[in-house]
Formats: sequence, C-alpha cells, structure tokens
Amino acid sequence: MDTHGYTLDRYVLDTLMADLVGHDRQPSAFLVYLAIIAAHADGRASFSHAELAERTGQSRRTAQNAVETLRRRGLISISRQAPTEPATYVPLTPWRRQREP
Repeated sequence: MDTHGYTLDRYVLDTLMADLVGHDRQPSAFLVYLAIIAAHADGRASFSHAELAERTGQSRRTAQNAVETLRRRGLISISRQAPTEPATYVPLTPWRRQREP
C-alpha cells in the first residue's frame, strides 16, 4: 500500500497491528513503528525520544518503552553517531525474510 510517498506492507495492518496492540498490549509500539516508517526518508529516520513522543502524541517514557519493544521484537534497528545524538531508526521487515525460499 503506497501512502503519500511511503510504502506500507499489508502485513503491518493485517498482522502486526493485531500482534502489537492485541497480543503484546503495546499500541504505543505500533504507533512508533508507523512514525518511523513515515519518516523513513533515504532509508533512515533520526529522532530523540522526545521527538518520537511528539510525533505520536505519547509521553517520552512511553515512546522509549515502545522503541525497546520494537528493538526486542526485531522490528527496528537503532544506531547512534554519539551518545548525545538522536538515534537513527531503520524499520525492519522480518516477515519478508520468512516468506522467501
């Protein structure tokens, strides 16, 4: 599904949403994942936790917890140039690797 210049895999809405929101009870993680996908210009999105919180309408702590959930689940990779720099997030699609022969 192509929406305003970024592509959203059907799996995200058909499966991942129910898994994060229903099973994990982490709707905040789903919102943060969508925010990272939406901002994923040139293959990367850099945000502080405060910026992610503002983009998703959540508290900073909730955004931090969501990032940790996504990292733990293998749905994002995180890197930093320096400890005080905003993190760079790359959304991952592990379900695509599982379907390939």
